[in-house]
Amino acid sequence: MSQTAALAARVPSDSAKLPELAKAGTYRRILEESLMLFAQRGYHGTSVRDIASAVGVQIAAVYVHFPSKGHVLAELCRIGHEEHQRALRAALLDAGSSPADQLSALVRAHVRLHAEYAMLATVANYELHALPEELAGATLALRKQSEALLIEICERGVAQKKFKTPDVVITAAAIGAMGMRVAQWYRPELGKSIDEIANVHAELALRMFTAR
Repeated sequence: MSQTAALAARVPSDSAKLPELAKAGTYRRILEESLMLFAQRGYHGTSVRDIASAVGVQIAAVYVHFPSKGHVLAELCRIGHEEHQRALRAALLDAGSSPADQLSALVRAHVRLHAEYAMLATVANYELHALPEELAGATLALRKQSEALLIEICERGVAQKKFKTPDVVITAAAIGAMGMRVAQWYRPELGKSIDEIANVHAELALRMFTAR
């Protein structure tokens, strides 16, 4: 079992959803079924034949929309990271200028995304390594931009003496990883809403930077 399959085994199947896409029909169905298959079997354990069978079309119909299996995964990774960055930027628009408020808003958006799109986040984060550089490039650029948003806020908080930490990058990485793991353990039956979980993570992030 791949690392992604092991992680996704703990993600409910109803978490296999996608944000709104410009294209619908067979294109969207290919992505939806591929998301489930990549989560269950891993990228290398899934064939184009498996995808076509799950969608209920001929293999040729898959190639009409995607040149290869790698292009399907690349699109899922791009969609996941693009939706993540959109959520982060939207949160910052309403957060004001305080580094503490911005960090809280960013972390809440980060956690909500990983709870609401749990399976997409799991595949986009843990199967990205399977892609060659030419297919992973767009997603890696989005990931770097999102990481830069968090680090810039943290560095500004330190510069303004609002935050204190032995290492900005390591602490930011820990905050990011903590939020990513929500995709694997969050369940509605835990009795906590997504907003409650997001708020706790925001408080933990501030404590990690000993916000004053």
